Amino acid sequence: MENHLRRVREELVLRGYSLRTMEAYESCLKGYFAFVGNRFGDVAKVREFLLQKKAEGLAASTVNLYLSAIKFFYRHMLKRSVSVNIRFSKRPRRIPEILTRREILRILGAISNLKHRTMIALAYSAGLRVSEVVNLKIEDLDLEKLTICVRKGKGNRDRRTIFSGKLKKDLEKLTWGRKRSERVFRSERGGGLSTRTVQKVFKKALEKAYVPKNASFHALRHSFATHLLEDGVDIRYVQELLGHRDITTTQKYTHVTPEAISRIQSPY
Repeated sequence: MENHLRRVREELVLRGYSLRTMEAYESCLKGYFAFVGNRFGDVAKVREFLLQKKAEGLAASTVNLYLSAIKFFYRHMLKRSVSVNIRFSKRPRRIPEILTRREILRILGAISNLKHRTMIALAYSAGLRVSEVVNLKIEDLDLEKLTICVRKGKGNRDRRTIFSGKLKKDLEKLTWGRKRSERVFRSERGGGLSTRTVQKVFKKALEKAYVPKNASFHALRHSFATHLLEDGVDIRYVQELLGHRDITTTQKYTHVTPEAISRIQSPY
């Protein structure tokens, strides 16, 4: 099993897959290998394995991830012309959790630590993922043009996004006199922050601000996109700022928000 995993890891690196995808594929394949043993030729085992995962109550997106990892293994490692004819599960269509502008101000007001408040504000202001916040380097900030170069985002793609001028002074305080190659947000020991730490900071602020929503850190990115569209920014620009390859991914933010609904009068 270790030999197969090593070869999969090497192939993923050569093909430029992100670290997060590599870790996910490796975890999925460990589970599949433990289930199937050495019977890789029995493709019926794939269906049996995935059905077991669905019976365990895993989300459709997680089952799809298992299937993608298994297909990658058969296609690129075993070099077999075996067709794994299993339809991908349909993902339930859900409206993303959106924070109102007032709620975001309450969350930021509940954070007294300058570093913590700035990284939460920057995530919303620029539409950043939590991984992009912790990996952000000083050299990626353009404090004059108020832009950020996001390097190796999802799909290992670079993109450029904006941020608010309100954060300029705080970012200058946090980065003053430091090497441009350093990360913007450091731990107390000087190393990088973990995504888990940043998520905990957000959750604590959410509770302290008494915002009655089950919002994750990613809700800041959802809110960034929704508020731009509410302000009349062209969806193509929003697509570029978010780094979406397909505009249909961006279109999920064109749903009618509670604020928009409240301004509509019933015809009755």
